[in-house]
Amino acid sequence: MTMPPLPFKPLLLAGLLLATAPSFAQPGAPSRAGTYKDVVGEVFTVRGAHRLPAQPGDALQAADTVLTGETGSAAIVLRDGTELVVGPRSNTTLVRYAFDATTQEGNMLVQLLRGSLRYVTGLIGKLHPDKTEIKTPTLVVGVRGTDFIVETP
Repeated sequence: MTMPPLPFKPLLLAGLLLATAPSFAQPGAPSRAGTYKDVVGEVFTVRGAHRLPAQPGDALQAADTVLTGETGSAAIVLRDGTELVVGPRSNTTLVRYAFDATTQEGNMLVQLLRGSLRYVTGLIGKLHPDKTEIKTPTLVVGVRGTDFIVETP
């Protein structure tokens, strides 16, 4: 008789079996779009039904949402070199992200529902600015600059 897979990754420590957070590394799962470089205060990654505290080195994937608390902020670097800095009390989703390092083709859509976001252009924005968008509840910004801040209440 085989056991069904565990919904968590077990950790063996000093002979004790401890449960850790669910592992998101699934076959066919979306690839890493970026990496948290710095995390201050309360910062969470929402991926599907999971809400996990973010830490430097954690992956960010397309469709992930970044939530920050009252004093939280996060610096994220995407694979094409784009830098996103999410400010306090923010709700930001990397709705769409694709980048081919060989051809340097790609596109992205970032949605800021609440808070602030600093955007610093990477290769997609420099080579294909028409394929880079920042969306807020009231407008869509086509990226034509290299460094700017977007805020929404």
